[in-house]
Amino acid sequence: MQRKRHPGSFEAARLADAATVAKPVLMHVPSFACVARLRHYIGHMSHLPQNAHYSRPKGAAPVSSARYGIGAVVRHRVFDFRGVVFDVDPVFANSEEWYQSIPEDIRPAKDQPFYHLLAENMESTYVAYVSQQNLVPDDEEGPVDHPAISGIFDDFDGSRYRLKHQHKH
Repeated sequence: MQRKRHPGSFEAARLADAATVAKPVLMHVPSFACVARLRHYIGHMSHLPQNAHYSRPKGAAPVSSARYGIGAVVRHRVFDFRGVVFDVDPVFANSEEWYQSIPEDIRPAKDQPFYHLLAENMESTYVAYVSQQNLVPDDEEGPVDHPAISGIFDDFDGSRYRLKHQHKH
């Protein structure tokens, strides 16, 4: 299957310094090294409904609700990649080192949902960790070509993936 080429943003990002642009946005995981991480997430995500919305825990800072649920197909607002949501953190839950590596002028706020994506671009597939402010609904409206999808999801209904029955409660 030939994927559509989205000119502009990806080429511009590739020309920019990869250490300051691409690294903070993408958690590039080679081939199936992500399987253990995915199994870990599957164990923790089975309690999430298809259209997950979160409310703020007592005493915590205000948090917006998640716009995208498990199985949603989304696209990055700036960089040319798309992916399937397989986990949602109601607030930032990655390392402080990762967060500080993002250039300050584009660093997202921590008090918003962050999404774990099975992502693809024109060159590879990987796992990405992206803030809600940097995601938009996917306009391509086609399946995502990532090798880990079949381990988590059953089928693509034209707009989203359905979680496999064994991962639901």
